[in-house]
Amino acid sequence: MEITVNGIRLFYEKTGTGPPLIMVHCNSMDHKIFRKAAKVLAQSFMVYLPDSRDHGKSEKVKTLHYEDMAEDLRQFILALQLERPVFYGFSDGGIIGLLLASKYPDLLSSLIVSGASLRPDSTKDLPLKFFRLWSHVDRSDKMRIMLREPNITDEMLRKIRVPTFVTAGAHDVIKQAHTAHLAQTIPGAKLKIFEHAGHTGYIMNSTRIADYILSVLSTNETEETP
Repeated sequence: MEITVNGIRLFYEKTGTGPPLIMVHCNSMDHKIFRKAAKVLAQSFMVYLPDSRDHGKSEKVKTLHYEDMAEDLRQFILALQLERPVFYGFSDGGIIGLLLASKYPDLLSSLIVSGASLRPDSTKDLPLKFFRLWSHVDRSDKMRIMLREPNITDEMLRKIRVPTFVTAGAHDVIKQAHTAHLAQTIPGAKLKIFEHAGHTGYIMNSTRIADYILSVLSTNETEETP
């Protein structure tokens, strides 16, 4: 399916029945990395799987900015009339989720982010060097955006009011101190470190993240029930 929002054409798939849940992928990948997880989640949710701008089958652009990508998703939610969806974001998708939840506190019902950076220096030195090297080869802006953005401040994190769950792999490319700071700064956020996992292993083409999402959302609903 395709939809035009924020002046850009986005491709997306949807599957399942139930309340809306949006899953946004990492840099240089597309929605297909979530197909195994979506199959599990579709038993409880209507799962929306968009391709970010300049990714997958969505429209190409010359320059990428996370703020623009977040606005794409805000308008996606409004255009499809999705009432306070759950938002799951992996890596770049997590950055988008943090920006949305900070700027629009009533837009989402819950936020789950995996391997999300706060600033370029949230990434460990070796992968950051690779991004710098590859940015001279890749003609798109995908690597370059990770060298200059995001710039998510503590003030922005403290504005997030929805239930938030932060995950990372024990061997993630994102520094553990930055992931811990992210979880500690968002009011009430909970942190989960996946042992024996890197940045992608528990997410891409895996059902582990789906099982985690179902468990935390089920627990959260129970806690909120009078």
